[in-house]
Amino acid sequence: MACTLIAAMTFAQEAATEEAPAKPWKVSGIVGLNANATGLWNWAAGGNNAISGVAFGKIKLLYQENQYSWESNLDVEYGLSWIDQKYDKLQKTSDHLKFDTKFGWEFHPTWYLTAMAAFQTQMDLGRAYNGDETYDAIQSAILAPSYTDISVGIDWKKSVNGADFSLYLSPVAGRITSAYLSDKWNRRYSQEAWLAANPTLTSADFTDAVYANMKEGHADLLTSIQEANGTWYYDEKNVKQYRTYTAELGLNFKGSVNYTYKDFKLATTLTLFTPYKWDKVRMYSFAIGGEVDNYTEAQLNEKGYDISMADFVGYRDNNRRFGNFDVDWTVMLSYQFLKCLNVTLSTDLKYINGLKIDKVLADGTVESKERVQFMGIIGLGVGYSF
Repeated sequence: MACTLIAAMTFAQEAATEEAPAKPWKVSGIVGLNANATGLWNWAAGGNNAISGVAFGKIKLLYQENQYSWESNLDVEYGLSWIDQKYDKLQKTSDHLKFDTKFGWEFHPTWYLTAMAAFQTQMDLGRAYNGDETYDAIQSAILAPSYTDISVGIDWKKSVNGADFSLYLSPVAGRITSAYLSDKWNRRYSQEAWLAANPTLTSADFTDAVYANMKEGHADLLTSIQEANGTWYYDEKNVKQYRTYTAELGLNFKGSVNYTYKDFKLATTLTLFTPYKWDKVRMYSFAIGGEVDNYTEAQLNEKGYDISMADFVGYRDNNRRFGNFDVDWTVMLSYQFLKCLNVTLSTDLKYINGLKIDKVLADGTVESKERVQFMGIIGLGVGYSF
């Protein structure tokens, strides 16, 4: 009897010390708020009082069981700065929204047949902030632009000493690039731009000018906002502004590393995309409303003009062809101390073929060409890692 009791107690103790089965769902990430302020009084070196803050979140949700894996990532960041100056007091300093999800079937250890979808845009209007009383042209807004990727490929995943590695390659990747603003926003901000360029006129004058241009067939009333957000089209009752959605089929690569050591975290992701199609379009010179400009054949057909009446002037080539990669590389380092304080360093590097950025040269001329975009933020603030 005693032997039986001892055996039962020993078995119960061993069962209690056995590890609990691993849960299929895992959540990890970091959320926080960084802020800083600058105050100046009789400061001979110059400058302005300023307050700035950045809210951020990077969250990963992972399901792993048997041969199936489902991983979703949300990366969001938004920052504002208030500067004590006459114009452009409130300025956006950072703004992005990125989400991706992928489902994989493990056909060989660490190798997955995977389907992935990803989306990225920004959440607020982006302006030039030129620091004077003239209208700041809108440079970006939610869905203008946005990038949507859908692909199927092979994913290699490995976890080693607290580091999760993923290398994903898809030869069948679709990308939709859009720059759409709603009619309500189009009319509001186009009117704002037009009135800024014509300070002696009113909203009623704007409406009259729109209808006058509609009757004459003009499509170049609001060039300042047209360059930022697309081509204008008119109907009988209101103004609509769209920019054509572009859909591309290409090759996609995505590599990521997530590493955790005690209170230190590293998360980095590199995404590359190159289209199979060469976006090389014939351009024609044609006069509409007394002004000569270059158009594609499709644009002339939409306006009802015969292509034989236009002069061929060459090709529009925005470098979107196979071998020219769009690059999106993000890095975030964070260290948590005293339970709720975080030091973070985040960087964002982009290069997009066909996206031209203006730069004022020393001689005052403006040079427009593709450029590497880079943003870095270092901050100390309240944060939580999990």
